[in-house]
Amino acid sequence: MNIFHTCTVQQPRATLNRIHSLTHFLVILVLFYYRITRLLLFTGDFQVSRFPWILMTISEFILAFIWLLTQPFRWRPVSRSVIPENIPKDINFPSVDVFICTTDPKKEPTVEVMNTVLSAMALDYPTEKLAVYLSDDGGSAVTFYAIKEACAFAKLWIPFCIKYGIKSRCPQAFFSKLSDNERLPRSEEFVAEEEEVKVNYEEFKRNVEIFAEQEENSRVVHDRSPHVEIIHSNWNIRENNEDQADLPLLVYVSREKRPSHHHRFKAGALNTLLRVSGILSNGPYILVLDCDMYCNDPTSARQAMCFHLDPQLSQNLAFVQFPQIFYNISTNDIYDAQVRSAFKTKWQGMDGIRGPIFSGTGFYLKRKAMYGNPNQDESLKLINEQDVARKKKSLYAFLQEATLLASCSHETNTRWGKEIGFSYDCLLESTFTGYLLHCRGWTSVYLYPKRPCFLGCCPTDMKDAMIQHTKWMSEPFLVGISRFTPLLYGVSRMSILQSMCYGYFTSTPILWFPMFLYGTLPQLCLLKGIPLFPKVWDPWFAVFAAIFLSSLFQHLIEVLSSDGSIKTWWNEQRSWLIKSVSANLFGVMGAILKRLGMETKFSLSNKAMDKEKLEKYEKGKFDFQGAAMFMVPLSCLVILNTLCFFGGLWRVIIVKNIQDMFGQLFLSAFILVFSYPILEGMLTRVSKKIV
Repeated sequence: MNIFHTCTVQQPRATLNRIHSLTHFLVILVLFYYRITRLLLFTGDFQVSRFPWILMTISEFILAFIWLLTQPFRWRPVSRSVIPENIPKDINFPSVDVFICTTDPKKEPTVEVMNTVLSAMALDYPTEKLAVYLSDDGGSAVTFYAIKEACAFAKLWIPFCIKYGIKSRCPQAFFSKLSDNERLPRSEEFVAEEEEVKVNYEEFKRNVEIFAEQEENSRVVHDRSPHVEIIHSNWNIRENNEDQADLPLLVYVSREKRPSHHHRFKAGALNTLLRVSGILSNGPYILVLDCDMYCNDPTSARQAMCFHLDPQLSQNLAFVQFPQIFYNISTNDIYDAQVRSAFKTKWQGMDGIRGPIFSGTGFYLKRKAMYGNPNQDESLKLINEQDVARKKKSLYAFLQEATLLASCSHETNTRWGKEIGFSYDCLLESTFTGYLLHCRGWTSVYLYPKRPCFLGCCPTDMKDAMIQHTKWMSEPFLVGISRFTPLLYGVSRMSILQSMCYGYFTSTPILWFPMFLYGTLPQLCLLKGIPLFPKVWDPWFAVFAAIFLSSLFQHLIEVLSSDGSIKTWWNEQRSWLIKSVSANLFGVMGAILKRLGMETKFSLSNKAMDKEKLEKYEKGKFDFQGAAMFMVPLSCLVILNTLCFFGGLWRVIIVKNIQDMFGQLFLSAFILVFSYPILEGMLTRVSKKIV
């Protein structure tokens, strides 16, 4: 056991998973034997309609292929824990640079962004070793104004947190119901100081909101010069006042944008921060945060260092990934916004085979990993040269060079976005960059602590949930049909199990095809009396039933073993069906259009909270407002299944062939049960139009 951390293989779970995988795989082979022999031999009295039968076989082959790709996640799941108390008190911690990116103050409320900045500045880490960089990719006046206001408030907020050992160091969270326990009166002095801090926080919020009310202050500027400014210095370049609070380095960065230059979205912003931070602080480690993902546990940096400081791991360790957890998750998570299957199942499985993927936020990254391979000395030499140069320059020289590094022409004819920094080959920059890091020989670890280290805001309506999922489907699919496809490019550079995991992410989008066929073809054949499954009393029917029940029960066991409930399982099943038919379809369509050279609009996730939508979400009511496009395939599916179910039921009663058509009747009823929210939403919209 390492003195800083532990790693435990979940052996009982792994053993059961392997037994189930083998059994399930054998039953799948039997199913294909049945399909193919009936198609080719026409044995017995079972009449086959060739074309529907072929389509069903193709659908089942795709489902089986994607199922096979999920098995490495279950092969060797591990769980990790850390012991930061074992880190020596006198250790010289490496520096950490925090990167926070924001773009549009209307979709990413400025006050929430500043709360994330304040929580990062308040991390429990040596102040002189901490630097916080805010990338304002919208170049809006309100963001620049707000970061200066936030810095002024931090001089009161951070000392208060340190003095009383506050854990919730995001002011918005501290003064909300989320931190009621921490605000229990400790002493008269605490109550008085807390009230003073709260008054100052409310004033800070009010000032920012008033400033944002003017339209021009919140306007996103698409044609602008670079702007880099040190809001607060912690390395004595400027003259320090005696009463100046002990705060980390705080830097505002707004890179240059010109209509004639591609800005490369978030990847371009992160690479700009890599360069600018390289000459200002040059921390060996980088924490990347979404602008709405605040630090909920100030010890996260120390927890990450339990791995990065381990000599047995550090040589090849690229990053430590924490889970994304959301503070606004309802007990009835109808949209599966918590993504439990990823953060409580798949990431633990990948951790057992060289580590999880980048999850976009909440990871501590080794800077050296962005410049080369684990054994490549060139990147380390470059970083050291930057550190030496930093000590020989004046503040003016720093800012002048940083401004040049933030220009849009700096990357021209360089390796940035290709071999250095975050990759430009995929809009899911973190996920794809993590994949490339693993291909280059780097590893990663996954830590799921009891107290969430980071908390964010999840989508609370169908539109935002679908837009987010569509992006998650479109970009991996593009990778899957490119030269970087994991099942060819990856398999020669990493283990077969790890490449299968990445292959799952790039192949999942095509689920729309078998799901759509399973939701339409058997139902249409039901109306015509064409059986596509064995008779209910036929022993072959048990094969289909076994695969169906095996999949459902495996998912149920995974949910229950990760502190979920029957309701969680139900919501995940329903969300999976809905998203597979709709968001996956539009994700694949978008990817194909992009591959053909047609421009597709990049949609920024809306992180502004809507009280009405939040209330519906908390009550478990689906909100389809603004999601008309995604409703088209879902509505067609529901209408078709409704008509076919009742029409097929009537035909079965007349013809008396329930044994032949039971499988298709059951499938149609199963889809209707899961699609009830869609049907309810359709009826609600119709009734509103009538009224």
